[in-house]
Amino acid sequence: MILDRDGVINYDSAEYIKSAREWEPIPGSLEAIARLNNAGVTVAVATNQSAIARGLCDLDDINAIHQMLRSRLNAVGGHVEVIAFCQHAPGEGCECRKPKTGLLREIRRRTGIPLDDAPMIGDSQRDLDAAISVGARPVLVRTGKGEDTERHLPVALAEIPVFDDLAAAVDGLLAQS
Repeated sequence: MILDRDGVINYDSAEYIKSAREWEPIPGSLEAIARLNNAGVTVAVATNQSAIARGLCDLDDINAIHQMLRSRLNAVGGHVEVIAFCQHAPGEGCECRKPKTGLLREIRRRTGIPLDDAPMIGDSQRDLDAAISVGARPVLVRTGKGEDTERHLPVALAEIPVFDDLAAAVDGLLAQS
């Protein structure tokens, strides 16, 4: 399973999450990841982090945020296999910034997670578009930018699963399997 980070696992900010001090998990999200792990599901994270290209933080800051995520997950019995991130700004033309598929292909290469029909949980249209582009199954959460994304879903995506948050999405997806 592939998860977006900001707005799905942790609270998002219009000013970006630039340090481990600013990183705060959405209630229930870490425990939801641990439930996936306990069910034998490999979990990876694909996240755009343009704050680096914008000069708001650096790689050390992003690594500290990801270490905080891993440490807090470990405390509840969970883990993620890979955190793949794009450090480029919009418009740089990279292949990794969602909705492009570079991060998802990197996750497949590093974990072996088959992208075909793999659930990908996000809160933005670009997350959904990236999932569709690789044959994954898009899932939307209403946290982060999700409520706005849901209001503007194109008709073609009207049938995708939508959940209040990551915890509800994990419960729903585990109940289906």
